[in-house]
Amino acid sequence: MPLPHIRLLVVDDDQSVRTSIVRYFEDRECTVLSAGSAEEALDVLAAEPVDVAIIDIRLPGTDDDTLILKAHVLSPLVRYIIYTGSAKYNLPSELVDIGIAAEDVFRKPLSDLGILASAVHRVAQGHEYPDDHISTCHRAHHRE
Repeated sequence: MPLPHIRLLVVDDDQSVRTSIVRYFEDRECTVLSAGSAEEALDVLAAEPVDVAIIDIRLPGTDDDTLILKAHVLSPLVRYIIYTGSAKYNLPSELVDIGIAAEDVFRKPLSDLGILASAVHRVAQGHEYPDDHISTCHRAHHRE
């Protein structure tokens, strides 16, 4: 499933997981940014437009939901997908209140990243794009 007009941020402290997801989505023509920490993710969000962020909920130096809550304040139009290795993770009401649903939470490892791609496509459909978004993203993809 090509996803050429989506700007994606992948946040995971495990470099091999992060690289795998980045490559998968680059192959689907997304413009992909990545971060290995919560601090790095916030820096990316402050500097770059992002449509969807795939977030590992357990990152060193932050508690479970803090990154998404801070990121939402910084970039309220970003949609979030949680990709966690925690079998005990429960979606808190604070994240539900900003638009994250139970179907936006995925447990690692997924045997088929197509499931994640379908979720990215689904949540991006609800993204409120500026009028010039598609042409801007298309140009950004071809520059990288």
